[in-house]
Amino acid sequence: MKLRVVTPRRRFISGCHVALLAGATTIAVQSSDPADWQPYELVVLLMVLAVASDLLTIEFRGIRVSGSFLAVVLAMALLGPAPAVLVGGGSAAIDALVSRRPWHRALMNVAVWAAFPLVGGFLMQGMSGRATPGGDALGFAGIVLATFMVTNALNFVLVAGSLSASREVSFAQSFRFVYLTVLPSDFATGLLTAGVAFSYERLGVGAVGLAAVVLFVFQYLMRAGVQAYERGEQLEQRTTELASLQVGLINAVMQTLSMRDAMTARHSAAVARYAREVARLLDLSEREQELIHTAGLFHDIGKFIFPDSILVADRKLTDDEWETVKLHPEQGAKLVRRIEGYGPVADIVLSHHERIDGRGYPYGLSGDDIPLGSRILAAADTYDVMTARDSYRDPVSSEEALAELRRVAGSQLDPLVVDVFVEMIERHGVAFRHTDEADFEQELAFERRVQDYARPKAIAA
Repeated sequence: MKLRVVTPRRRFISGCHVALLAGATTIAVQSSDPADWQPYELVVLLMVLAVASDLLTIEFRGIRVSGSFLAVVLAMALLGPAPAVLVGGGSAAIDALVSRRPWHRALMNVAVWAAFPLVGGFLMQGMSGRATPGGDALGFAGIVLATFMVTNALNFVLVAGSLSASREVSFAQSFRFVYLTVLPSDFATGLLTAGVAFSYERLGVGAVGLAAVVLFVFQYLMRAGVQAYERGEQLEQRTTELASLQVGLINAVMQTLSMRDAMTARHSAAVARYAREVARLLDLSEREQELIHTAGLFHDIGKFIFPDSILVADRKLTDDEWETVKLHPEQGAKLVRRIEGYGPVADIVLSHHERIDGRGYPYGLSGDDIPLGSRILAAADTYDVMTARDSYRDPVSSEEALAELRRVAGSQLDPLVVDVFVEMIERHGVAFRHTDEADFEQELAFERRVQDYARPKAIAA
């Protein structure tokens, strides 16, 4: 047996709903006029229409969207406040019994659907005398439409305000994602309601019957639209969750690499920073910049295959060890490619040791056959290896490193990329502090990029 705890907040809100329902009912009874209930068949038809349309009620982000609103507004316009309260509150009470809503939700719906019809009924009387469609029919239809929109807004405020006060749903989010989403459909229903009121004097109760058919079709379509919207939202949420899982996995790998080999991890972060800035100066798109940045972070991930005798060696490598080193682009690309959607990143990682003159590895690509992202990484990689103080070789000054980049431009590196890289360092002062943990963490700030490259697109070569 599940024990339901009623909090003081909920008791207070429910007390307000009881007071609202009691007040609306009392005022409706006191203001009721026998003429308001004529013709009786119209009262019965509107009640049936309201109850039947509640069978197609839409629940959207905690807010109840029902086609019975048309019947209630017609009761306001063609009958009066008291019949409108009966149709609204009565249909809400029947719906609560059929759907077996929690008592506090049922109370809220009945109270709200008794309150706003009362306001709307008096509003109709205030704007058009006894609220009869005689006289200026077009003017009367306009008043009905205005009343529909005003009471629709009041209904939303009462419901969303109650849910917000009970901390079930944010009022701002309800306004943005519920009220504004269904507002065009509500306006169309308001036009239909005004049209029925306009035709009532000529067609009588038959106009309401015809409207019922149109309403049910319209409400069915709106329900299908809302369901499609929710399915799309669920798909987007699942995609984001998958991206978070994927990026979190890579983040863990990078952090693990940092613990095993801090030099390589920080070198990767530096290459990522330099590469992204070069991509930006080359006027690549934001998405391409992010792809290149990501590839920079992962370009040496294949070094996991290295034994410590190679990874931390302070001597000249043997031929066999050098052949092992040359495997890291392929191994890294293979690892990254396992993550769904990261194929373009893997392609850049695979070719970051290719050379413009075709003497690189693993496939000996040359010139424009090498992806642009890989050519950018190659320049950033070469510069950081020469200048980093935690590198496996003695560092040189930035000026000496840039001079070396210029020297190998056209043979090892892309001349255009080198020109832009030199400009980035000399004019824009981009740098990476290997000894600063904040610089490393900044480049690993994956969360802000989860949605952007949940499914990266191929970068232009």
